[in-house]
Amino acid sequence: MSRRRTQAHDGELQARQPDEQRSTCAAGHTAPSGTPAAGTSSHTIRVVRADAADLGALSQVIADAFHELPPSRWLVPDPATRREIFPPYFRLFVEHALACGIVHTTPDCTAAALWQPIGNQPATQPAGYNEQLRAATSPWTSRFLAFDAALDQHHPAGIAHHHLAMIAVRPDRQGQGTGTALLYAHHASLDSAGLPAYLEAADLRTRGVYLRRGYADYGGPIRLPDGTRMYPMMREPGAGAE
Repeated sequence: MSRRRTQAHDGELQARQPDEQRSTCAAGHTAPSGTPAAGTSSHTIRVVRADAADLGALSQVIADAFHELPPSRWLVPDPATRREIFPPYFRLFVEHALACGIVHTTPDCTAAALWQPIGNQPATQPAGYNEQLRAATSPWTSRFLAFDAALDQHHPAGIAHHHLAMIAVRPDRQGQGTGTALLYAHHASLDSAGLPAYLEAADLRTRGVYLRRGYADYGGPIRLPDGTRMYPMMREPGAGAE
C-alpha cells in the first residue's frame, strides 16, 4: 500500500501513453490493444490499465518476479514459505493501487507497474493495514514492518511525486522490453504534468537499469538489518534515457 513501501524491481526493463482500455486477462481472453511501444523487438508491447478482475493474476506475477530478490530473501528466508506468503502479501498492494493509484499491465497480464500519486503531505497509512499485513505474512510480520520503516525513512517529504511502488514482469517474459514499456508509459504522463517519479531499486543491477532511464540517486542507500542495500532514486520530469 502506498504508505508502506515495497521494492521496485525492473523485471528487465519501451512505450508511450497507454490507452484507457482495460485488461481482461482474468476472464481468460486478451484485452483490446493499448498503445504499442517503440522499440527494437520483433513484436510490439502494449500497455493497458488494469482493473479489479486482474487482481489475482497480477499479485502472482509480482510474487514470482520478486521471489529471488535480495530484500525478499531477507523478508522470508525459506523459499517454500516465501512462495506461500508473497501472493497474499502483494495482493494488498495491488488492491490498494487499483483503488487509489494507477496500475498498468499488458493485455495478457504478464507484467505490472503500480504507481501511487503522493502529494506534498506524507501519505497516510491505509485503514487496517497492520492487521492485513499480519494475516498475510505471519510469522514473519516483524520483518515486513521493519522493511516498511526502513523505506519510509528515505521517502521524499514535501515533494509532490508519483511513487513507483512496484514494477515486475513474469520471469518467462523478462528480457523482452516489457518492463521498460510499462515504465515509459507513465513517464509520458508525469512529464506532461511536470511531476517527478520516485522508486526504490532492489539491488545494484536494477539501480543501473534505472540510471540508464533517467533516474538519479536520491540520498544514500537503504540498509536492511542483514546488510542488504536498496537504492532510492528520483527521476525529474523530462529526464531522458541513455
